[in-house]
Amino acid sequence: MAKTILVGANHAGTACANTILSYPNQELTIYDQNSNISFLGCGMALWIGEQIHSGDGLFYAKPENFLAKGAKVNMESQVLSVDYDKKTVKVQLKDGQVIEDHYDNLVFATGSIPNRIPVKGFDLENVQMVKLYQNAEEVIEKLKNKGEFKKVCVLGGGYIGVELAEAFQRLGLEVTLIDMVDRILAGYFDAPFSDELKNRMEEHGIKLALGEKVEEFLGEGKVSGVKTDKGVYDADMVICAVGFRPNASLGADHLKLYANGAYLVNRKQQTSDPSVYAIGDCASLYDNARGRENYIALATNAVRSGVVAGHNICGTPVESLGVQGSSALGIYGYKLSCTGLSLAAAEREGMSVSYEDYEDTQFPAFMEVENPKVKIRIVYKKDDKKIVGCQLGSSYDATAIIHFFSLAIQKGLTMPELPLVDLFFMPHFNQPYNYVTMAGLQWLNKELGLKG
Repeated sequence: MAKTILVGANHAGTACANTILSYPNQELTIYDQNSNISFLGCGMALWIGEQIHSGDGLFYAKPENFLAKGAKVNMESQVLSVDYDKKTVKVQLKDGQVIEDHYDNLVFATGSIPNRIPVKGFDLENVQMVKLYQNAEEVIEKLKNKGEFKKVCVLGGGYIGVELAEAFQRLGLEVTLIDMVDRILAGYFDAPFSDELKNRMEEHGIKLALGEKVEEFLGEGKVSGVKTDKGVYDADMVICAVGFRPNASLGADHLKLYANGAYLVNRKQQTSDPSVYAIGDCASLYDNARGRENYIALATNAVRSGVVAGHNICGTPVESLGVQGSSALGIYGYKLSCTGLSLAAAEREGMSVSYEDYEDTQFPAFMEVENPKVKIRIVYKKDDKKIVGCQLGSSYDATAIIHFFSLAIQKGLTMPELPLVDLFFMPHFNQPYNYVTMAGLQWLNKELGLKG
């Protein structure tokens, strides 16, 4: 019976474990340094902002689930080193005992580590990292002292930073969001979408300090402010949400790595050592929009990679289909989704691209309902007209449309094909020719020199 050791059991690890344990005659041992598994960090802002009143629902699996299926589970256990020649791992268990364990297949699901800002004062009290359940729990506990915390600085204008800025503002705190880039969500959306979000955040009183570099955290013992290259901002608490880096230290000296230090894997999730797999945020993946290896840390990608690795370990050949990096968020009633590349991202990639913008109401004019407008941008390559990205924004929840465009990118759909794709119509839900096909028709008319 082949034995698999799984290091880490969050999203990727949980999916891998469940897949392996669905097969007969598999021996699985799990080591995880945390006390819990499967924490949905995407719900952290909802919990902190009191839009949900308990963090208990942010878990979808427990270690006991794996025990019941026959796995050996060791929580709060640290894998110290790996001997790849002997196929053994050295582990410090919860009780402090150090053991050696043998594997036939080893899976790294070690995730990612929050980036630290290398400036003076980072270790001051109330400078908070945000990734784990315990991080959210600590922030919530501190905020119960309403007299002490009135001003919060959030560092980072990505998804986590933007969502947490909204959460703190909902609690009545004075919020400043600081980012080196001059637009929020610049890695995901072009200006027509991020500017709308910026306006809504400012309308709700959030101060945006964009295009500013953090130079120092101020304070004695406790943080009292943030100094940037353009100003000083008072803060009783500072939230650091400036991205993540892969946690790949256990194999860094033995396995091939991607440019950012993640384990480089093939479509079966194997590393350069065929008996060692890497999944989730510690591994690279194939980016269909860019046509190359990339690093995109998303729970959805992690889960799929875990499923792929689990099947291959158990003898069923399954290959990853690649990813498009699909994501979405909603801030102050404005709902955004994207997949593939924004125009700015494609140009940074050196691709020759163009785009088509279209905006229309969700429902036919005769429908006597609130009828919000939906804005769409489709990014495509100039040479072969293949779609490489899409963005949607509206007060209406049109986010699910991004699933279609994700598959379109994966399958190589072109702009000339878009006007005639088969989409349903029902006035309760959409228009006869909605913004998806109309964007394609508008593009086609321009190409043919017709009046649209």
